[in-house]
Amino acid sequence: MCGIAGQYCLDGKAPDGDLLAEMSGRLAHRGPDGSGTHIRGNAGLVHRRLAIIDLSDEALQPMTNEDGTLWIVFNGEIYNYVELREELIAKGHRFHSHSDTEVILHAYEEWGADCLPRFNGMWAFAILDEKRGELFCARDRFGIKPFYYAVVDGSFLFASEIKALLAHPAAGTRPDDAMLGTYLAWGVQDHSGRTMFDGILQLAPAHAMLVTPNGPKLPARYWDVTINPEVRSGIPDETVAGDLLTHLTDATRIHLRSDVAVGTCLSGGIDSSTLTVLINNLVRSEAPASVGARQKTFSVVFSDNRFDESRYIDEIVAATGVDAHRTEPSPDQLWDDINRLVYMQDEPFGSLSIYAQYCVMRLASGKVKVVLDGQGADELLAGYLAYQGSYLRGLIGSFHGITAARELLGSLRHHAGFFRSALGQLAARRKRRGLLAVNVPPVDRYSGSLGEILCRELTSTNLPALLHYEDRNAMAFSIESRVPYLDYRFVEYVAALPLNQKIRNGVTKLALRNAIRGIVPESIRCRMDKMGFVTPEETWMKEELRPFVLEILSSPAFSGRKYWNADAVIKNYLAFLEGRSRYSPEIWRIVCTELWLRTFFDSKTLAEKPLTAHPGPGIESYK
Repeated sequence: MCGIAGQYCLDGKAPDGDLLAEMSGRLAHRGPDGSGTHIRGNAGLVHRRLAIIDLSDEALQPMTNEDGTLWIVFNGEIYNYVELREELIAKGHRFHSHSDTEVILHAYEEWGADCLPRFNGMWAFAILDEKRGELFCARDRFGIKPFYYAVVDGSFLFASEIKALLAHPAAGTRPDDAMLGTYLAWGVQDHSGRTMFDGILQLAPAHAMLVTPNGPKLPARYWDVTINPEVRSGIPDETVAGDLLTHLTDATRIHLRSDVAVGTCLSGGIDSSTLTVLINNLVRSEAPASVGARQKTFSVVFSDNRFDESRYIDEIVAATGVDAHRTEPSPDQLWDDINRLVYMQDEPFGSLSIYAQYCVMRLASGKVKVVLDGQGADELLAGYLAYQGSYLRGLIGSFHGITAARELLGSLRHHAGFFRSALGQLAARRKRRGLLAVNVPPVDRYSGSLGEILCRELTSTNLPALLHYEDRNAMAFSIESRVPYLDYRFVEYVAALPLNQKIRNGVTKLALRNAIRGIVPESIRCRMDKMGFVTPEETWMKEELRPFVLEILSSPAFSGRKYWNADAVIKNYLAFLEGRSRYSPEIWRIVCTELWLRTFFDSKTLAEKPLTAHPGPGIESYK
């Protein structure tokens, strides 16, 4: 896990050393263990090192091959590097390190772009081929690792984070109004190659791109996934459960490969609890050195029982004997952290659950250098309750009437409260979209069959944004975050399962629940609610954060934005404070966007002073 950046001059000029140094400096949090630069001809590469695999100087980057014709900067991990290294040695390649970075170099030498499907891991890298004068760029299958780029002033620039590209005075000088409007209206981001900075793009997941003196070529997809549309199959549940557990255990095992300490994010939900138990079993049976004799876990807790998952965390701790660490985020602490959080995320974020994850990563820092997390399981196994309505609609449309009736009864039995709340939320969100002054096309995350929706959620409308948040939160504290549920072998296996292995009788993640029977405590295995790393956002926005929000909404800067009707936003927020309107995330999205605009566009530097924390004016001032 590292930070990478570079400049490829399309006009043949020499790279700007000062620019590259500034880009490297803005990525220092991603790699505090060292830095390196390679400049030759029309190209320059920079690297910030977070040493995880092969801690020696032999693994320093930028790294070159034997004859110095290929140079690489790489961010991520190739988990099957051990097996690939042996295969490449058998083909005559010689290695000078034990790093996965060198495996990528030799794999590219051997197979060219066809090396990508052979990798099991997460990656964003650029390989400079000095013989051909080309730059080969690639990103992992799900976009776990970021890769941003821009073409400005005759140069192709790339970096792990947008803030590094902004070191060039002509890059990202104004918001992309269409992308920002889509985020404000629908809450989606990272769903396309565009970002919220005009002219700054991102290489899509599972894509590679070649840059030549004529400019970047169109990115090409090298891998794809299809969700099985069948409702059911004849495979016994017991067989599916056993195979799924085998696949997930192996994915977890390979994700523990590390030369530094590895811990686990534990929310108390099914996904993270399963990982914690599997890792603990591997500690007993295989003793991976990266975990040590006792696994460390990191959790968020709250004194408000509506949002607290301590009792589930306690059960896992009691069952496994892990070394458990906990933190309780507070709204006062949030406002102290908000500027750094907005800065680290690069783009506005959709809810304060991001802050809970930020606090977990801060808790883990100094204790471990790598954490495993349960990201991706909900999109794979239809874990979000909103998918149930789509499943019902698809069953009815495909004439599975009896199954549809059974699912409807099961959904109402297990999740009636969610559906009642969802109807109110839909109405509130529709009304708040009327506060915006931007025209954006509709985004319907839940159109089509369940299989189509899950595929879209994995590749565009949901998971990429969650991975964005996770990468920035982890790297803000120089921690590598790994996601075993996105091991491509596990993904391909689960994607091929029929839909009734994901939802049945209103029960989500059926195959996973069956697989962990007798392994994970029943109270967790049978949980029907869905929380994760959440915060009491509605309560905070109504109480403790009220003076700060009012201060922002009443500011001249907020009133002058073209993205919303400021007076209407204030009145709507007041209606929420007075109990005349229910809460919805659109309120936070508007506030967060204002903070983002101040951080990246209003100030001349990216080190904005913290917001003041005085009480602010009262409600009467706005009536």
